[in-house]
Amino acid sequence: MSLLELARRHTETQPGGSPFRTPVPGLILLRSEHEKLPAHLVFRPSLCITVQGSKWSTFGGCRYVYGAGQALVVSVEMPAISRIEQASPHQPYLGVIIELDLATMHETLEKLETLKPLDTLPGSGAVEEDAAPAGPGVFVANFDGPLADCALRMVRLLDTPSAIPAIAPLIMREICYWLLAGPQGSDVARMALANGHVRRVVNAIHVLRDQFTQALSIDELAAVAQMSASAFHRQFKALTAMTPLQYQKQLRLLEARHRMLAGTANAETAAYQVGYESASQFSREYARMFGAPPRRDIEALKSAAA
Repeated sequence: MSLLELARRHTETQPGGSPFRTPVPGLILLRSEHEKLPAHLVFRPSLCITVQGSKWSTFGGCRYVYGAGQALVVSVEMPAISRIEQASPHQPYLGVIIELDLATMHETLEKLETLKPLDTLPGSGAVEEDAAPAGPGVFVANFDGPLADCALRMVRLLDTPSAIPAIAPLIMREICYWLLAGPQGSDVARMALANGHVRRVVNAIHVLRDQFTQALSIDELAAVAQMSASAFHRQFKALTAMTPLQYQKQLRLLEARHRMLAGTANAETAAYQVGYESASQFSREYARMFGAPPRRDIEALKSAAA
């Protein structure tokens, strides 16, 4: 049975709505019979496969389109705007997301005989002030060959739940190998480096993610990354396609929207909870990001879901 047939069958029988979390750790199935309005979300490091239909995702100012037979590879946790742009009841959009285990990625990289030792890979040494910026933390790749076979076997595990604990980690290791050995292997390797400058920027991203309600300065984040402020700002933007301030702002607005949708806060309360000192500034920036002021946006979302 093909990946298309498996994705169709399993999404047809899943209760609730897409995305469908499965018993396989990190495996998520997507299905939509209609084109979707742009959705704001946070991507985790993952392999986002389009099995049928088409989708685009925008990180900062960079848009990536991935249709059937392609995958979006995300190496850094980042906020994004995403939209299913090709779907119908006859041919629904079908997608498979496999969240990447970075610890397994690192272990696999260390064992790869075809790559240089970890401490000689680009970016693994001390960070120079004039070091070239890192490449983007996301790219689109054709999805075929061994990787496609891995995804097929991962989804097929849903038919044999008892095999999941033993087999899923092995398939994940194989996915890591083929990503590292593929055409974009050097890009993938950067995210597995424990001591490279990319990893140091990622460490700062994690601080920003965990403390996004706090007023963190560029100097504080640069200190986490062990870089000068200017070098950190340059590397951060190259990796995420946005500045640290833009990254923090998107996280704040996404969390505020989530709280208002859940009914745990109104607009003013949510604004202060996520770190804004001015409700009017929050409303302006919210409308700029979501296309409508908070109250009108939440009412529209709730009406669409009813």
